[in-house]
Amino acid sequence: MLLLSLHENLHLVFALLSLTAGSAGVAIADVTIDACVAQNSNIHPLLAPDMQSLCALSSSIGGLVGFSISGIFVHLIGPKGVFGLLTIPAGLVLSVGLLLDEPLMANFSYREVNQKFVDAGKAMWTTLKFPDVWRPCLYMYLSFALSVNIHEGMFYWYTDSKGGPSFSQETIGFIFSVGSVGSLLGAILYQNVLKDYPFKDLLFWSQLLFGLSGILDLIMVLRLNLKFGIPDYVFIVIDESVSRMIGNLKWMPLLVLSSKLCPRGIEGTFFALLMSIDNVGLLSSSWGGGLLLHLLDVTRTKFDNLWLAIILRSILRVSPLCLIFLVPRGDPNASVLPSEILGTEERTESAEDEKNIELVSLVNSVDGK
Repeated sequence: MLLLSLHENLHLVFALLSLTAGSAGVAIADVTIDACVAQNSNIHPLLAPDMQSLCALSSSIGGLVGFSISGIFVHLIGPKGVFGLLTIPAGLVLSVGLLLDEPLMANFSYREVNQKFVDAGKAMWTTLKFPDVWRPCLYMYLSFALSVNIHEGMFYWYTDSKGGPSFSQETIGFIFSVGSVGSLLGAILYQNVLKDYPFKDLLFWSQLLFGLSGILDLIMVLRLNLKFGIPDYVFIVIDESVSRMIGNLKWMPLLVLSSKLCPRGIEGTFFALLMSIDNVGLLSSSWGGGLLLHLLDVTRTKFDNLWLAIILRSILRVSPLCLIFLVPRGDPNASVLPSEILGTEERTESAEDEKNIELVSLVNSVDGK
């Protein structure tokens, strides 16, 4: 980020490498904390929804702050100055790594690292072969991939001066920051009301509402909100808040389910694999949305078929309901791993505790509370 901020004429290749390195650093930190959460979800199953709610709450607050100040700082100090400011959160993440209390393993042989990679790969493959594991993974991928993303088309329509509301980029940034309040409300609602509901029931209704929320975009594009006397600015804030809230309600149970699918000893590795599946689904969603906009001839200046793209997106969002049978209906506070894996874990838990370098639990003890 400092390189992007301070270099005057940075070559495009080095700029891309710098952005990739920054994203990689964030990803590594994210996987590390996910390993802590997944490990504690196995140790304290009753706290799994609470820990994921805490993570979602923190993420929503960060998004709220980021969206709120990004447009202002871009206007005041320009994009390069904003890249320079991004060194501050990177330094905060670094301080977390320095302050995290982690036990040191005496006489650890680094020659065993390769063998540990092989063992982790075998354990992941063994786990993925169980239907109770690969079926939810398949649902997670398809639920994201089929929810095509047409955000680019909507963004250009927001800023269009002819058919759209002609919002400035700073205004859109502020609207998205208000939309982050919806994510915050979604995390609070899940934590206080919905965390004890079965995964299948919660995912069914959240996916259905996620598809129906697209109707709000359709009302906006067809300008029906103006006929009802609702200004564009007010309606888009409502639309963004509702969509973010429902999206978080859909995302939260998937995170809890993912943490419960992780075998002990390879929590971080397996959780990273599950998040990679989700990210591939999101990438497929972006590609699908771009293809849909291309086929319907929706560009930066042409929005005649944008309403049709919204309708098709809403239908595709609802389509994963046909695959809801892939999700287990069990108690969200209980383990969902197959008994074969649990039996193996119980026999090898003491040996693994001696061999593996484990991250310290985020929750030290719940037995005495």
